Amino acid sequence: MLDRTQAPDFQSIKKVAVTQAHSKELTNGVKLHWVNAGEQPAIRLEYIFAAGSWYEPSRGVSYFTAKMLNEGTHRRSSGEISEYIDQFGSFLELSQNAERIILTVYTITKHLSKLLPLVHELLTESIFPEKELDNLKTITSQNLQVNLQKTSFLAQHRFRELIFGENHPYGKYIKDTDIAPVTKDLLVQYHQQAILQRPFDAVLSGQITDEALLAVEQHLSQFDVQKTLLTKPTLPVAEVSKHTELIERPESVQSTIRFGKRLLHKDGTSFTRRSSDYFSLVLLNEVLGGYFGSRLMKNIREDKGFTYGIHSSLGIFRKEGFIVIGTDVKKEFTNQTLEEIRKEITLLQTEPIPDEELETVKNYILGAFAGSVTTPFSLADHFKTIYFEGIGYDFYDKYVTEISQTTSETLLSLAQQYLNLDTFTEVVAGGK
Repeated sequence: MLDRTQAPDFQSIKKVAVTQAHSKELTNGVKLHWVNAGEQPAIRLEYIFAAGSWYEPSRGVSYFTAKMLNEGTHRRSSGEISEYIDQFGSFLELSQNAERIILTVYTITKHLSKLLPLVHELLTESIFPEKELDNLKTITSQNLQVNLQKTSFLAQHRFRELIFGENHPYGKYIKDTDIAPVTKDLLVQYHQQAILQRPFDAVLSGQITDEALLAVEQHLSQFDVQKTLLTKPTLPVAEVSKHTELIERPESVQSTIRFGKRLLHKDGTSFTRRSSDYFSLVLLNEVLGGYFGSRLMKNIREDKGFTYGIHSSLGIFRKEGFIVIGTDVKKEFTNQTLEEIRKEITLLQTEPIPDEELETVKNYILGAFAGSVTTPFSLADHFKTIYFEGIGYDFYDKYVTEISQTTSETLLSLAQQYLNLDTFTEVVAGGK
């Protein structure tokens, strides 16, 4: 009989097997990557263009170009496009960020070939109709007005603006004054400039049959690719100074805190996944506020009762990295919360992390990582991380090894180097 008074045997994770993607470049320059995994006949196909806000001629153009790709072509209206996709129980997603525009199709294996001609049509024949653009602009403006009433939205976006700069791709966001100037002509021009005849990456993941892979290859070979990748324009250097800013919201009963900084090496260069300290800093962040048992959670949630949740996270882009602590508290607890955050950071800089605590956090991180490579879509996401960063699969072997071998002395030194409180930016939206 099972003795429930005894904990089950525990074994430390030494290695995590990550199913690798296969890649090939087609004759037209399109690069196809695929991860064949999973027990269900589900498929995800992503079309990834280097056409994010980094490249746009004016603010908002990349975003609206992405969102309008399924709003009408020379052959179909937006309604007809939606009906065609829906009849197969499939889903189309359009997204955009600083680096890329991404069109994603979710479907089941047997319906994939029926959707491929439509995707080609959307990417090459979109007409950006005026009526749909006006509707999208109105919806975007309305959503923005709603978000501007939320302290979390205000604090997060202002924090990014302050540490990177309002015109930097990692710092800027669409404001209401940016929406009206967006026109159909601008979107058509950007579509021609950044998507049409440009090389792109396609990432296929799921239960991939030979027939499905062949169909995707034939489909991708039909794209007329004659141009090279877009060249990124020269942009302002990201900010390096600290800031303290209070965004007053008298009607709000709570405050949102964002407390963090851009991460820089000793020589002033930017912190990325290629940095030698990356894995150890992941571990340090987890101790500070990365999981439910972290120091910030124990102090500010469990001991003080100031908040339901507080988290510290690393934001790592291709060219930059930052750390940010975020929480929502009642206004009257704002200053005390900030004080306790500073205390916890100072403690990491002055006292080594006890062995038992460090071992617990290591096991948590490695267990979470092992659990994150069990589905085909997550495996594809892990591939995209290293592919677009220009690093290999040995990154994940190093992840396990470095996390396991990092010592409390190393973390003490890292806390002193990267968590200097004199370099932190503080944004509070609500009040103090």
